[in-house]
Amino acid sequence: MTIRILLADDQEAVRTGFRLILNSQPDMEVVGEAADGVQALALAAELKPDVVLADIRMPRLDGLEVTRRLAGPRVEEPVRVVVVTTFDLDEYVHTALRNGACGFMLKRSGTTLLIEAVRAAMAGDTLISPSLTVRLLKHLHRPARPEAGRPVEALTERETEIARLVAKGFTNAEIGTELFISAGTAKTHVANIQRKLDSRNRVGIAAWVWDNGLAD
Repeated sequence: MTIRILLADDQEAVRTGFRLILNSQPDMEVVGEAADGVQALALAAELKPDVVLADIRMPRLDGLEVTRRLAGPRVEEPVRVVVVTTFDLDEYVHTALRNGACGFMLKRSGTTLLIEAVRAAMAGDTLISPSLTVRLLKHLHRPARPEAGRPVEALTERETEIARLVAKGFTNAEIGTELFISAGTAKTHVANIQRKLDSRNRVGIAAWVWDNGLAD
């Protein structure tokens, strides 16, 4: 199946570079390009892309608001959005993830990570630029707050352990290796955690871990 991608960035040179990279993959196709946030929403509604790559600083509507409107918690049919930006401010990262982003990539991360981020989004997984992951866990570690969501159903000790590994960016295979279980078993645990937290994806699990001060 070909992954249909919408690019949203106000710089034509960036869009051109991304288009060349992504169209070079046998399973990817850029189906549209938007130069601002309002156009991105219109094209997403018209083209129904599988993945939207959205810059943060765009005219008329920024990428964080675009992400919220396309992938936020109240969206009935969410679109997979990967935020790709020059700016690695912690507040941007956290807001993007809480707004439903399936990934957060820095433009300087390189070709391989960009392609991996798109494939991870399609697989229901999340990819965050490695340079950001450790810093996020370090700076977003804080005591539980009243607004930090409570699970619909309490997590077991094992599920809490796995949720913390998800927040570290571990894949199912890496979780399996760490805990001496199969990747399939890890995947089942992650699915149960998503259900209990009422979370659409692994980003929601990570946000819950951060918000409740459970990150290492």
